[in-house]
Amino acid sequence: MKKLLFMLLIVTIAATSCKKEVCDNPFYCEWNTPFGVPPFDQIKIEHFKPAFIRGMEEEIAEVNAIINNPEEPTFENTIKALQFTGDLLEKVQRAFGPLSGANTNDSIQALQREMSPLFSKHRDDISLNEKLFEKVKSVYENKDKFELTPEESKLLEDQYTGFIRNGIGLSPENKDILRKINGELSLLSVKFGENLLAETNGFTMVIDNENDLSGLPEGVRTQAAAAAKAKGMEGKWLFTLQAPSYFPFMTYADNRALREKMFRGYMMRGNNGNERDNNQIIADIVRLRVEKARLLDYTSHADYVLERNMSKEPERVLEFLAQIWAAALPVAKAEAEAQQAMIDRDGGNFKLQPWDWFYYTEKIRKEKYDISDEEVRPYFEVNNVTQGMFYVANRLYGLEFSERTDIPRYHPDVRAFEVTRDKKHVGILMIDYHPRASKRGGAWCSALRGQKLDEDGKFITPLVSMVTNFTPPSGDTPSLLTSDEASTLFHEFGHGLHSLLSNTVYSSGVSRDFVELPSQIMEHWVLEPEVLKVYAKHYQTGEIIPDALIEKLEKAGKFNTGFTTVEYLAASSLDMEYHSLTEPVGVNVGEFEKAAMDKYGLISEIIPRYRSTYFSHVFSGGYSSGYYSYIWCEVLDADAFRAFKETGDIFNSDVAARFEKEILSRKGSRDELEMYIAFRGREPGIEALLENRGLIAQ
Repeated sequence: MKKLLFMLLIVTIAATSCKKEVCDNPFYCEWNTPFGVPPFDQIKIEHFKPAFIRGMEEEIAEVNAIINNPEEPTFENTIKALQFTGDLLEKVQRAFGPLSGANTNDSIQALQREMSPLFSKHRDDISLNEKLFEKVKSVYENKDKFELTPEESKLLEDQYTGFIRNGIGLSPENKDILRKINGELSLLSVKFGENLLAETNGFTMVIDNENDLSGLPEGVRTQAAAAAKAKGMEGKWLFTLQAPSYFPFMTYADNRALREKMFRGYMMRGNNGNERDNNQIIADIVRLRVEKARLLDYTSHADYVLERNMSKEPERVLEFLAQIWAAALPVAKAEAEAQQAMIDRDGGNFKLQPWDWFYYTEKIRKEKYDISDEEVRPYFEVNNVTQGMFYVANRLYGLEFSERTDIPRYHPDVRAFEVTRDKKHVGILMIDYHPRASKRGGAWCSALRGQKLDEDGKFITPLVSMVTNFTPPSGDTPSLLTSDEASTLFHEFGHGLHSLLSNTVYSSGVSRDFVELPSQIMEHWVLEPEVLKVYAKHYQTGEIIPDALIEKLEKAGKFNTGFTTVEYLAASSLDMEYHSLTEPVGVNVGEFEKAAMDKYGLISEIIPRYRSTYFSHVFSGGYSSGYYSYIWCEVLDADAFRAFKETGDIFNSDVAARFEKEILSRKGSRDELEMYIAFRGREPGIEALLENRGLIAQ
């Protein structure tokens, strides 16, 4: 019915379009590609804008068809119908996402800036449509007569409360104000990300004196030499703020002055008083978020966001963070004291500074546990680690992965795998391993197409993209990972499994403070001896990682956890401080950040994992008032992995089946705490997290 009404409404559009014109743009055609993967080889930048515009026009026509349906509002003709609006727009946006995040350029960025306010207006045109809301409200108020399934009830609740939270109850004047705020926030977020990418790419350090390379492993030197040669500086060494360059330099370089130079380049991103400065953008974002929250009758932005999370309220988050902070800070202080003692012992006449931390941590780790990242790297070749995570997924969930070279990719570096189970197609997984100037930093996982049922009840399989920034191959040396990088790969793969194993009727989102459970639980397998013996093979000899090295990894596993916990908590607390503001004041970012860190007692030797001006999670991503989610979910993942360990089998099939059934397959179709209790039989406790991090005695 909805399709018929829609076609009648847009008949004039269809009548003026010929087949040739339609297919001149790949977004208007059926994609004749394996599994419906976007034809990236055919899509050009000029295809996006008209497709975005048409996609928005079509979605408005579809919404109007729902509004103008003369029948009494029902779940089928209103709530379900809304789920199937905007297919073209979503199709275009999901194809655009990998380009804007991992293969951008000036044209893509310009288009993103141009379209961002239009998207904001489009979303507001739907969420502030009173006639549409009246239809939804009618179904909500009469829900008892529709005999809804639990998933349908959750969808109805989400749609109804979504309208309320998006401002449907505001006066016309306040709706106009809200629209303006949403448009401004959208643009500011885009600009923040652009500035950060430019600042990251804009800093380089060129070394022409080999003596300044003292302490750096040969592999790091080789990478730096190759980077310099690629820029026409043969015979020199080039270091950047990309993770595979920055962190090894900070860990191994003996030259303290150069470590400080690299550190300041990193920590000052977006804070250099130039055209890429993010200070005013942050102040504007924070102010506008408070204004929006107050307009919607919330005390703060954090109150607004957390209402839909597991945590529900800022006070609970702050109490939770404080509990872990109290356990972690003394450990971090002890770590700092140990480093200062080594400095003093070695005759260093200086106080430990943040640019010294990685360097002396590595020295102490080597001294205490006789292990270093460089000893481990040869056993963590990226393809072998990939096969290791596939092995774990096979043992747990029966999944098989086979590489496909016939699938279009958004960049030549991307690898594509078909995922099957019992010889039946499950989905497609793409992996993009290495940094480049067109790719933002960090690691993430997203869906090019989410799993769902179409209007005819046909199961639509997911297309998943994993993105990381690992050291690329150089010469005869393949990409070799640290154990932390291997954990990152497993982490993003966990997100991928969440999408690949989803089995819901409707597409549904997941709370920020639950979505990290499927990713973080996967990290627990990466260093399990049984798993290491499968994938950790020396890239030159094929030798399986020795038991002695596994034992060293295990003993050093909780080393430096005071630092890693505190730097993360500092960033989480900073996020909450910004977004707990109740008045739309103009903040001085530098002063605000310092005051916040002084409040929590952050020691001078440690800075937040993300300082304000490069805190993309909260100012250009979707984690505002939600960066705490990683450690909140660690409570869940630590307890959930215990369910496997308690059986004596980390691949226990019954536990794995229950985790898939109650967690992975359900996405956001059920209350998250109910999901967890259904899996574990009880609520989780914080003890497993503290033990895993070595913050309390086991």
